[in-house]
Amino acid sequence: MRVVTGQRNSIVLVMKMRSLGTLIWRDARRMRVYPMLASSRGGLIPRRDRDECSSESLELSIGSSRNFNHIASSSGQNLANAAEFELDGETSLGLGRFNWNQDVQHKRAKVNSTSGRKHIYETLMSLAPDPSTLPAEEGAQLSLVPSIASANEMVLCFNLNPNNNARGNPGDTDGWGDENGSGSGTSSTEDLEIRMDLTDDLLHMVFSFLGHIDLCRAAGVCRQWRVASAHEDFWRSLNFKDRNISVAQFTDMCRRYPNATEVNVLGTPYMHLLATKAISHLRNLEALILGKGQLSDSFFHNLVDCSALKKLRVIDATLGNGIHEICVNHERLRELQIIKCRVLRISIKCPLLEILSLKRTNMAHATLHCPLLHELDIRSCHKLSDAGIRSAATSCPLLTSLDMSNCSCVSDETLREIAQTCANLRVLYASYCPNISLESVSMPMLTVLKLDNCEGITSASMVAISRSSMLEVLELDNCGLLTAVSLDLQHLRNIRLVHCRKFLDLNLRSPVLSSVTVSNCPALHRINISSGSLQKLVLQKQESLSTLALQCQSLQEIDLSECESLTSSTCEVFGDGGGCPLLRSLTLDNCESMTSVMLSSTSLISLSLTGCRAMTALELACPYLEQVSLDGCDHLERASFCPVGLRSLNLGICPKLNVLNIEAPQMVGLELKGCGVLSEASINCPRLTSLDASFCSQLRDDCLSATTNSCPLIESLILMSCPSVGPVGLSSLCWLAHLVSLDLSYTFLMNLQPVYQSCLQLKVLKLQACKYLMDSSLEPLYKEGALPALRELDLSYGTLCQSAIEELLAYCTHLTHVSLNGCANMHDLNWSSNSERFSDLSRVDESFDTSLEIISEPIEPADRLLQNLNCVGCPNIKKVVIPAVARCLHLSSLNLSLSANLKEVDVACYNLGFLNLSNCSSLEVLKLQCPRLTSLFLQSCSISEEAVEAAISYCSMLETLDVRYCPKMYPVNMVRLRRVCPSLKRIFSSLSSS
Repeated sequence: MRVVTGQRNSIVLVMKMRSLGTLIWRDARRMRVYPMLASSRGGLIPRRDRDECSSESLELSIGSSRNFNHIASSSGQNLANAAEFELDGETSLGLGRFNWNQDVQHKRAKVNSTSGRKHIYETLMSLAPDPSTLPAEEGAQLSLVPSIASANEMVLCFNLNPNNNARGNPGDTDGWGDENGSGSGTSSTEDLEIRMDLTDDLLHMVFSFLGHIDLCRAAGVCRQWRVASAHEDFWRSLNFKDRNISVAQFTDMCRRYPNATEVNVLGTPYMHLLATKAISHLRNLEALILGKGQLSDSFFHNLVDCSALKKLRVIDATLGNGIHEICVNHERLRELQIIKCRVLRISIKCPLLEILSLKRTNMAHATLHCPLLHELDIRSCHKLSDAGIRSAATSCPLLTSLDMSNCSCVSDETLREIAQTCANLRVLYASYCPNISLESVSMPMLTVLKLDNCEGITSASMVAISRSSMLEVLELDNCGLLTAVSLDLQHLRNIRLVHCRKFLDLNLRSPVLSSVTVSNCPALHRINISSGSLQKLVLQKQESLSTLALQCQSLQEIDLSECESLTSSTCEVFGDGGGCPLLRSLTLDNCESMTSVMLSSTSLISLSLTGCRAMTALELACPYLEQVSLDGCDHLERASFCPVGLRSLNLGICPKLNVLNIEAPQMVGLELKGCGVLSEASINCPRLTSLDASFCSQLRDDCLSATTNSCPLIESLILMSCPSVGPVGLSSLCWLAHLVSLDLSYTFLMNLQPVYQSCLQLKVLKLQACKYLMDSSLEPLYKEGALPALRELDLSYGTLCQSAIEELLAYCTHLTHVSLNGCANMHDLNWSSNSERFSDLSRVDESFDTSLEIISEPIEPADRLLQNLNCVGCPNIKKVVIPAVARCLHLSSLNLSLSANLKEVDVACYNLGFLNLSNCSSLEVLKLQCPRLTSLFLQSCSISEEAVEAAISYCSMLETLDVRYCPKMYPVNMVRLRRVCPSLKRIFSSLSSS
């Protein structure tokens, strides 16, 4: 493993070590771990060292269980406790005595003791269950596994194999000597030592990133890692929270790590005894955490012996015998927490104490002698009287933070004395104190004040609060009698007013105000805020809010959703000159009292008016506006967007819109679908590429002409169901040089000459249900070569005659998609003879001499580009014949469904992949020569099984066949279809699907 310095490479090494630490080293040679620990010269650790570590294999798996009966700690210190070594004649760091030989160049430790293994064995045997109950494995190998109460128990697994000496030395039965059987370090040991490119200093730095669990896993890798992971720098904190550790084990840990500075014995069975041992053995102990048990008076008397103690935390414990007073005396203690404890009286005398917490402790009296105390927490001390609170707080003149929340007996008199005594008080938490009203209370240095659920707080209390000129945070949630707040505080940053049911008026002035939270105040009707720092204001669901005044130079986002009483005049606040010059986002959703919105802003980017159902007029002059939402504005009649920066706009959700003005230089998409009464429209969008004016029945030619003139880049134009558009309007399409898609469905057009002349680049033309088109209206397509770029043509539900359709299909070979759905005049689709179709064309119109000359010459038929042909629901079509000579080489989809009178289908198309004949109830003959057909749908067809078998026999790639509701098809005969067409994967029949 090649290691370089640097934090990044150290972290990479940490991740590798975490992976290695999860291995179980029952047989190191089998696990193949050591090839990863190669030297810088590329060699591997020799067999000698591998066998050493194999015999010393250690697995430490740390869990979160409370069972700690068979191990002293979660770090594998039993091994270190059992071994006695010497490190240059001095005691090693927390590992007993080590005798080391140092490689000066690489600083790698070499262990040379012969007595350690036996001591380890004895220690492990004392921790393990009866060996007779353990399964014996090869030789004298012993696996020591403590009993496990759950899946997360701590496990110590240590393999010893004294009779299998890998180094071939019969006398070295413990496996810790060198090859010569000597118990001391020799030069031969140094010669065989592999010099790894992993120094102890670097390993120590890497291990500093690991927690105790990972350190224990790393200890099982090799001797060097085991020694490094047990360094006392990593075990300054001994955490045995909720562990089932014995007194002896804990004492052993304290002796092994006498320099530990923090101990946690919370929830241990012998909590009192363990804490006493920690005090007596750990002279450098600075933090002690204990609880969930009983502590006698002697423990607090013994605290004096722990002179280095700075932090003591007692949680959920019974102190003393419940009768006498508990005294906590310590000269150097800085922080004391006695939380949720049971005690009658308590006296604390700590001259250096700075932080004291007695929250949820049920003492009746507390005496404090802490002249340097800064923070006092007595919240939820229900048995502490008003006088007791006053006595405790006033005895600490340097107090800066006081939390007396949920102390229901505290009074204004107590607050007045505290304010007079503790002149430096900055933080006061007095929530759930119903008897305080702040009458005659003055705390000028106060910065944080929380008065949630204080029933005595009224508008008169604001006089006292206004005297706190340094106040930064104010919380007044659930103050039921509060009606008005008027504050002018230069340092106020944060204010909360939630669920104040009688609150009517809010008036705030602060240059640094950055957060205002007002919610569920149903009576609030007026807000006036002046701030130079406020950036976001959320005032949702203020049903009575009708007046809003803002002077907020930095405000960027406002949310007034469901403020039902806001009127149109409120919009003046949001425009230029209204006090919010940097406003970027405005939300006025469901403000149902707004009848008109007139807004002019050079900063606004996003506007939401969703659900403003009473709004009838909208005027926006916001040149940088990019988003606008008008969902649910059902009564909007007049709209003006001049100018705006919108890129797209959907007004189809405003069915009553009749006047529209748009000036949007960046707009590319406009949807007016459903604006049935729109009669006046001025659209000036030079970059517009898509316009959908479907169902705009009042849109006239003059509006269309003006739009095409001002929007020359339109590529897609939908005028479906626009009956007022006539030839004059269509002639204006000549301005649209880029128009490629035109939808004129459901219009009253009689001819398409304006389209042929104006739309030379048209690729898609939709003429659905244009019932007034004459039969000759399509002749320019197949006789004069009009619209040469046309690829898709939709003539569904039209009234064109059979001959016009046949000629169109015969000679417009460049069409790729043709839809003839619901054409009642279409009888047969027969492409069996090209010569017949040409002769028919000559008989149709002999008046065109040029046409006669062209027809008289022999013509070589060209390949059709047709890909999709849809003839759905053609009631009179009876026969469809598309032979190979029709040259439909590109046809891939043919849909003839719902053609009730269709009897015969004969198709020979090489590339056809999809054929739908569902609900063709008269179908009798089916002939297919389609080698690439993959899907065939024959639902509700009365065709026989024999006809289907014959048809699919020529479809070698057919995968899906649907014959549901076919009266002549039986599920039991589906096997025959698979036999005829082996490529079938799915057959859907009436009673089952396979």
